[in-house]
Amino acid sequence: MKQFTRRQFAKTTFAAAAALSLPARSWSQVAGANSDIRGAVVGFNGRGGSHVSAFSRMEGVRLTALCDADRNVLDRGVARAKAGGHEVEGYTDIRKLLESKNVDVIAIASPNHWHSLSSIWAVQAGKDVYLEKPISHNVWEGRQLVNAARKYNRIVQTGTQCRSSTGITEAVAWVQAGNLGKITVSRGMCYKRRASIGKVDGPQPIPEHIDYDLWCGPAEKLPLMRERLHYDWHWVWNTGNGDLGNQGIHQMDIARWFVGEPALAPRVLSIGGRLGYIDDGETANTQYVYQDYPNAPLIFEVRGLPAKSGVREMDKFMGGGVAVVVHCEGGHVLVPTYSSAIAFDKNGTEIKQWRGGGNHMQDFIGAVKSRKHTDLTADVLEGHLSSALCHTGNVSLRLGKLASPNEMAEAVKAYPAAAETHGRMIEHLAANGVDITKEKVTLGAWLTMNPATEKFTAAAGADLAKANALLTREYREPFVVPANV
Repeated sequence: MKQFTRRQFAKTTFAAAAALSLPARSWSQVAGANSDIRGAVVGFNGRGGSHVSAFSRMEGVRLTALCDADRNVLDRGVARAKAGGHEVEGYTDIRKLLESKNVDVIAIASPNHWHSLSSIWAVQAGKDVYLEKPISHNVWEGRQLVNAARKYNRIVQTGTQCRSSTGITEAVAWVQAGNLGKITVSRGMCYKRRASIGKVDGPQPIPEHIDYDLWCGPAEKLPLMRERLHYDWHWVWNTGNGDLGNQGIHQMDIARWFVGEPALAPRVLSIGGRLGYIDDGETANTQYVYQDYPNAPLIFEVRGLPAKSGVREMDKFMGGGVAVVVHCEGGHVLVPTYSSAIAFDKNGTEIKQWRGGGNHMQDFIGAVKSRKHTDLTADVLEGHLSSALCHTGNVSLRLGKLASPNEMAEAVKAYPAAAETHGRMIEHLAANGVDITKEKVTLGAWLTMNPATEKFTAAAGADLAKANALLTREYREPFVVPANV
């Protein structure tokens, strides 16, 4: 029989006990206690579509509004919702949506550069928020969102849904109990094919049905220098964070979850680049990040090229591709999916398995009712820390310089886990026909951070002021993350 922790038991019995445990006056003040919780979705051309489906189907929740800066996307979404029996209002401007008295909670799946600001505005307007990962485009604005959520006592759930998996939760507890001995390295991996996005000769036209000023929001309003406005924003620094902040944030979060670190790492280094093709993308398609925690390092690997030239298959490491491997003194644990984990002994023999998913959106709604952010499996603070680890890795890389093979090897030779990771990355590039003596790789800066202030205190071989400048951004009026939330 599956064993449940006290936390899991409490969460599963919450819905049945809530009405009895709250006095009548408190219960009447809970949003949606005596009627449906009214939900809106902001940005639904991709992942946000699942939020629309969730709000449309959840008992006790009613979809009442949709928002997207792309009028075609908005109109299609509103039409589909109304055809399904949902009376929804459509907005292109989130500021207008936030004025609505017909919305209690908001799910946000807009591009990364909008995540923190839209959520801060939402909690200031008295709304609770389900926010897709990463919760921020940079470190500073993520911390500002945490501050705002606490100040206004709003519920903000991060869309790292693995935190609601019963299988992974049990695996984390088992490892942290010492069943495989001390953790030596926690490794996240995003080996996910990312082909060239093409290269344009000049600025591309903005479709008339898109409000480009709203779409850019807090980011710079730059000419469109790529074929696709949608999705490929992930691969330019102005709006995206590469695959570290796209797919990789899920695995980064799980890797940090296992080691239980409650703050940013005191040192970070990243090595990599956009290699194997020339296109309009700026972020790395091949990269590793070494987060130098004193108890056990956290390493993250990004590979967008295939296992070798001419194939579609991706590399695997210890059985995983888009996965987490937690190396321990007595073996290792592989997390190969969003809801499972497998433990192996030192000889590679499987010794234990965990399986079990969860309902991350339902977890959010439960906390909306209880008004306790501690009831969330992925509170905004957890989302901030894991997102910020992606950002500091990218800052290291952006401050780097093109380096020779010897320079890169010298930079990591004192760190065995980093040196091993580096060697495999070089082999992977060679298998894809990348000659690193000609198509050079970027050696990032070793950055030292004060985890309490979340500011860099040293930048070996780089400009410290520039390093700290990359922890935030120049915001574009009127889309400014407030210094005082």
